[in-house]
Amino acid sequence: MYVVILGTLTALGPFTIDLYLPAFPALQADLGVSEAAIQLTLTGTIIGFAGGQLLVGPLSDMIGRRLPLIIATTVHVGASIGAASSDDINVLMLFRVLQGVGAAGGGVVAMAVVRDLFGGYTLVRMLSYMALVNGMAPIFAPVIGSQLLLFFPWPGIFWFLAGYGVLVIVAVSVFIIETLPRQNRRQSGLTAAQRYRVVLGDRIFIGILLVGGMNFSGLFSYLSASPFLFQGPYGLNEQQYGLLFAINSLGIVAGVQISARVLRRVGPQWVIALATVVQLVMALLIVAFDQLGLGFWGTALPLWFYIMATGFIFPCVQVLALINNGAQAGTAASLLGAVTFGTAGIISPLVGLLGEGIDSATPMALVMAACIALGVTFLWTVVRPRTVPALE
Repeated sequence: MYVVILGTLTALGPFTIDLYLPAFPALQADLGVSEAAIQLTLTGTIIGFAGGQLLVGPLSDMIGRRLPLIIATTVHVGASIGAASSDDINVLMLFRVLQGVGAAGGGVVAMAVVRDLFGGYTLVRMLSYMALVNGMAPIFAPVIGSQLLLFFPWPGIFWFLAGYGVLVIVAVSVFIIETLPRQNRRQSGLTAAQRYRVVLGDRIFIGILLVGGMNFSGLFSYLSASPFLFQGPYGLNEQQYGLLFAINSLGIVAGVQISARVLRRVGPQWVIALATVVQLVMALLIVAFDQLGLGFWGTALPLWFYIMATGFIFPCVQVLALINNGAQAGTAASLLGAVTFGTAGIISPLVGLLGEGIDSATPMALVMAACIALGVTFLWTVVRPRTVPALE
């Protein structure tokens, strides 16, 4: 039950990001702006999510886990109401950034709580359980969003997010205990800046930040381009796109769960090494199949395997980032989230700029391939898999 609640907390971020994806074309038509402008609202949410984590993480190490989470989620509720009331793209952008800031608390605090309570292979198992619950959010979010659009205009999606945030606040207040004892909060005497310095002094952590950022950037290139690609050239409606997104997200869940079992026998760094090769091959296949004119299936099939490989990487990145940073779990989790989501927010708009209307899968796949090629480089030059100690 506790793991389910923690997974629900981490799901607030993916719901905030993914729920309105099927509404991209409707938003574009209603607000009278370009595809790139709508994609920038996604970028703004991701950047807000990244920045919010940098605030919540160290705060949760200093004053405890529960209060920062409640404050952040309250900001999310207010921003959701503001987004639902927006009739201008600039106002919507502002509230989407604030939504991202508010959603940041759930993921950071949930990871820190798990690290407070567990270590070693038990930590791997608990992170995989939480990731399973969290992995359902991207599956259901576009489906729910597409169904909401059958009954409500796009503001209804943001009213739904406001209600979700209220439920999170209630769940935290009633069910979540404080896992960071009062005597442990300031006993190290470290300031927030000093906590960041300790975590950033770990070469493996730095490398994992870079690999995780490239992995997320490839995934978010797909997220930002897919509504226009599949509902445009490939002719899917909002409900069909939601179903396709759900099927693709099953690949993430499958990858996460298989990865957790493989980690009992294989080091997480080696799982990442293999998964990144699969990602690179699949992204290049999308480019090749698109140039050959193979259409929807030429994109959809290799894309599913790319997304599954992404799922393999998620728990490995979390384990390697947290395993040696128990004393600064909140700070480490915040840096991991901020860098991965922030990098993704900066890189993903390149798809729209390269595609000029996104009339084919090639721009999306080229950005995905470039991101993973950089991830492979960072893995072997910064992380250096042979130097990573075995899990205990």
